[in-house]
Amino acid sequence: MTNSLQDQYNKEILKTIKQELGIKNVHAVPRLSKITINMGVKDATSDKKNMDKGAEVLALISGQKPKVVKAKKSISSFKLRAGEEIALMVTLRGKRMYDFFQKLIDIVFPRFRDFHGVNNNSFDGHGNYTLGFSESTVFPEIDPSKIDKIQGFEVSIVTTANNDKEGYALLKALGMPFRK
Repeated sequence: MTNSLQDQYNKEILKTIKQELGIKNVHAVPRLSKITINMGVKDATSDKKNMDKGAEVLALISGQKPKVVKAKKSISSFKLRAGEEIALMVTLRGKRMYDFFQKLIDIVFPRFRDFHGVNNNSFDGHGNYTLGFSESTVFPEIDPSKIDKIQGFEVSIVTTANNDKEGYALLKALGMPFRK
């Protein structure tokens, strides 16, 4: 069984983007490559439980076990040593990626109070888009009463687009609610 958004992309959205951008080759049309979710864990060095709680939240949101990220450099002003566990990340591809993107658009964004669309200027110059969330309670899997420490995270949507115009056209066609 395939995802409805993935089917819709292959059957309809692909042709729409191809015409809109004037691309002749079907394989040159931009598509979603992966979605990465990154969470820098507060006080990860002082209390190991914070890392476990963050991993649990990220696993609920993504449906996949997160990878622990260690510090590459020592930074004395942050009291950080190279090799210490400081963050978590999840990389979603294929069906899970499309499921997560669909959930983001259909469930998470409508749950925001006074939501007027996402910022158009969060592209990186290569067609990839990054969103920041200050808390995880907007996701339906997270029970706010069980969360004792509010943790923020970033969601990066990586595409095969060559520039921001192609990335914007792809995400707009997939249903991303951009500000007017």
